Amino acid sequence: MVRRKVSAWAGFVQGSHREELLICQFSDMTNSKGCIWSGGNPFAFSLPLVLAQLIFIFFVTRITFALIQPLKQSMAGIILGRSGFGRFDAYSALIFPPEGRMVLQTISDVGFMFHVFVLGVQVDPTMLRRAGRNAVLIGVSSFLMPFALGGLACYVLPHLTVIDDATAHFLPLLSIINSASFFPVITSLLSDLKILNSEIGRIATLASLVNDGCIYASSILLTTIDASSNYSKWNGVLAIAWIGTFLIVIVFAVRPLVKHIARTIPEKGAMKESHFLMIAVLALLCGFVAQSLGQPPAVGTFILGVVVPEGPPLGSSMVYKIDSFCTGLLLPAKFAISGLTLDIFSLGRGKSLLGVEAVILLGYLGKFAGTLVSAVHFAVSFQDAVPLALIMCCKGIIEASFYISLKDTGAITSEAYALLLITMLVITGIVRPLIWYLYDPSRRYLGYRTNSIQHLDPTSELRVQVCIHNEDNVPSLVNLLDVSNPSRRRPIAVFVLNLMELKGSAAALLVPTHNRKGKPKLKSLPSRSEHISNAFNILAHRNQGSMMAQHFTSIVPYATMHDDICTVAVDKGVNIVIIPFHKQWAIDGTVGANFPAIRMVNQQVLHKAPCSVGILVDRGQLADNTQILFGHSLFRITMLYLGGPDDDEALAYCCRMLGHPHISMSLVWLKHSSDNIEKSMESHMIQWFKANNVDAGRVSYQEEVVNDAVGTTQVLRSLEDSCDLCIVGRDHKQSELTLGINEWIECPELGFIGDMLATSDYSFSLLVVQQTPPGTEFITTQPLQPVASSFYSGSDKYSQHSASGKYSQHSASGKYSQHSGYGPFG
Repeated sequence: MVRRKVSAWAGFVQGSHREELLICQFSDMTNSKGCIWSGGNPFAFSLPLVLAQLIFIFFVTRITFALIQPLKQSMAGIILGRSGFGRFDAYSALIFPPEGRMVLQTISDVGFMFHVFVLGVQVDPTMLRRAGRNAVLIGVSSFLMPFALGGLACYVLPHLTVIDDATAHFLPLLSIINSASFFPVITSLLSDLKILNSEIGRIATLASLVNDGCIYASSILLTTIDASSNYSKWNGVLAIAWIGTFLIVIVFAVRPLVKHIARTIPEKGAMKESHFLMIAVLALLCGFVAQSLGQPPAVGTFILGVVVPEGPPLGSSMVYKIDSFCTGLLLPAKFAISGLTLDIFSLGRGKSLLGVEAVILLGYLGKFAGTLVSAVHFAVSFQDAVPLALIMCCKGIIEASFYISLKDTGAITSEAYALLLITMLVITGIVRPLIWYLYDPSRRYLGYRTNSIQHLDPTSELRVQVCIHNEDNVPSLVNLLDVSNPSRRRPIAVFVLNLMELKGSAAALLVPTHNRKGKPKLKSLPSRSEHISNAFNILAHRNQGSMMAQHFTSIVPYATMHDDICTVAVDKGVNIVIIPFHKQWAIDGTVGANFPAIRMVNQQVLHKAPCSVGILVDRGQLADNTQILFGHSLFRITMLYLGGPDDDEALAYCCRMLGHPHISMSLVWLKHSSDNIEKSMESHMIQWFKANNVDAGRVSYQEEVVNDAVGTTQVLRSLEDSCDLCIVGRDHKQSELTLGINEWIECPELGFIGDMLATSDYSFSLLVVQQTPPGTEFITTQPLQPVASSFYSGSDKYSQHSASGKYSQHSASGKYSQHSGYGPFG
């Protein structure tokens, strides 16, 4: 066997536009076949070389990303290319020889195609129907303004500075490409910054989707013009006809097939391998057709991804199967390819660079100005419009892919390519942390608060928001609302928020899910939304005239789920939000399921909620409604009182429950033997309770005098056989009653006492209450009308503004004031 020292020869030849690199390679130099044992070089063979390249790129990408993590930028391509390691000839010849780049680029293009396909799967095309007029106009203006400024610069610059013919030819193309704000790039940015479900996040999502439509229409127009000018006018007509045919086939042939596949997959079942392979082959076919029609192959796979139903079961399965491999391993190769030919040190030698950079910067300026002006015009505050405009200026891997394609086809020069890429990295790297600094989604509800239950008139409407993570939460929350004793004298308005994790989709969602007739507003939502709504509607119907229910669905990442909870709470003037505990108990009393993500949501809600918060620990007593509905035996509720604002709020909620015919209420006051009751500021609630309720037959009151935490523990254990639901405040001042208990606390969100009662030593259910935190302004609201006539009140107009995705409260005055109404408790 003869060992070859070289695997290929390379040289420059004259191409159609410029000098091009011609590579001649031996056809059998694919597999090294163990040549290392005979003194051969495995890097001379294409397969070992591309494997080494992928490994090297992976580690360099991860290391550089970790070092500059705050900027969220990948600089690996620049480091690997001519501006970094590529300046060493030995390194370039070994790792990235000319004959090895073509194979690497092909593999990276396939990975990028599937990455864009996954991004398409996460797009909900129905968002365009829900986008209001103002969101559409913001998206259009964010495209037209940079295009107009770029076009103006293309006309003016040749009169002001030296612009060669080649540069003047591609400047209009730069003005178009700089007008883009691609939907996948914007939603990825919003997700990284954890503002995907914020107000400006929803606006940016819709505006970028509209911007994508403008860019695709411009791309078709350019393809038509190119075909007409280079060949014949009929070629331009044929280009439009074939592209139209491709879209028609995708929508009317491929889409029904994909929907049929989705219907065959159980809601919580696994996707068949044959179905996965069929869709993967369809993605390759769409990429091939798009490339043949003069469009980037990723455009074809993206369009196919859009027609694949998002979310579970099909969309989530496709994302799960493809995303890790393509995004984690092959996509970094695309970043590396973008920087291999980038030479920063060659910029000073190019001509007309000033004019090129002027067009690029004017594009960013036009993008910022167009978004800012239109957003402010459509009633977005200037404070929010600035970060929105900055978001629309960000660019990513899709723009970089377009730059590579334009350079490879000779549409732009290497110097223009370098300027585009460097400007993109610099501006996006600066803008990301700037957005994080300027915009806080919790600003909308932080500093405002609603009346607590304690300070609410007992005869006024109580507004309760219940949060549902899964259908197991429904029975206990329905029965808790039932024992809250709704009546015409003391009505209850219930706001049901169905919370789902964002999976297989790029856009967060917060929508009212049912209209006045109880019919679903959005058919694309999972069926569980309808089941949950039906359960609460039945409760409202059973208490007709004293209870109403409104339903909302939130599909967001767990990291920002608390924002939607607090947004609905502040918009609806909620008095208390009730959230399920993150643990669920099995029949034998052990922990059956633990959801750390839900615990994180609960902690954020406790910290940021504008109202009182209750955490419900359900051990099965509340799920059984026979006691509550039929009164076979009384449902036993115990209020444990140690003093403090949270215990006052918990006792005020208990007072709302009094009068229910099928419950018994017991108030247990734990006090130290040295307490002076007459001077206690916290005894007002006890005095009111004793004066108004102790004479009732099913209401009892007892004082337990203890000396230390041991005595407190003994009192808690005595409740085990006489309690179905224990209600307690969250925070208590450090005293001898709790000294030592806090040293073993496992769940601080429940407080000292609540954490002890949530252990396996106790079997009753638990409601831990935190009172409305101190705030700067109270929200004044009007009662929801008419409560007595239907499930839905006049405030059912809670909707997404057509302008900005901003949610409005029609039931309340919508104004914040310093007024605070105090009830008889405070």
